Amino acid sequence: MTEPLLYLITPPKIDDLEAFAAALQAVFEAGAGTPAEAACLQLRLKDVPDDDVLHAAERLLPICQAAEVGFLINDRADLAKAAGADGVHLGQSDGTVAEARSILGADKDIGVTCHDSLHLAMEAGEAGADYVAFGAFFDSGTKDAIYRAEPDLLTRWSEMATVPSVAIGGITPDTARSLVEAGADYLAVSGAIWAHTEGPVAGVKAFVQALS
Repeated sequence: MTEPLLYLITPPKIDDLEAFAAALQAVFEAGAGTPAEAACLQLRLKDVPDDDVLHAAERLLPICQAAEVGFLINDRADLAKAAGADGVHLGQSDGTVAEARSILGADKDIGVTCHDSLHLAMEAGEAGADYVAFGAFFDSGTKDAIYRAEPDLLTRWSEMATVPSVAIGGITPDTARSLVEAGADYLAVSGAIWAHTEGPVAGVKAFVQALS
């Protein structure tokens, strides 16, 4: 069995939740058993009420559970708790790992954005983070990148730490393999899937071809 590799991130806005749910199901099925199998889905909605986040979580969490894909919520440990999510992803300004752990408990996953910094990653690992995220590695249409990481950061981290790493930022099928070879445990992808010109399933299939 191939280890799941893709760390999927939702678009910042979901206009049609039912259509997105159907696309998510199809994406999971297209990647299953391949190098582009999904390890988790991060619900990352921006500038929406909390109720909208919880409503989306209520619809998408069962799809993830049925596919044995982890379900995380971005930024907010309190919403992750309320939604019954598998964990939370924290930015550097979203509270500490200890605070999130006190809300979520010991059995939930907590990831931390570490930009281009081994120091931040070491701090996160020592605090009990379950994974660290480095990036952006490339220009992204999803999020403006203030920090730019280089692939050798993944190599250095893999040589010194056991906490898994997630590479994020503008990753496409053309750039995916280089980051895996550099040491990334997971590849965070959003626009390359959801905004693919031929649809999300074609986006996943492109990663399957690139990583096989």
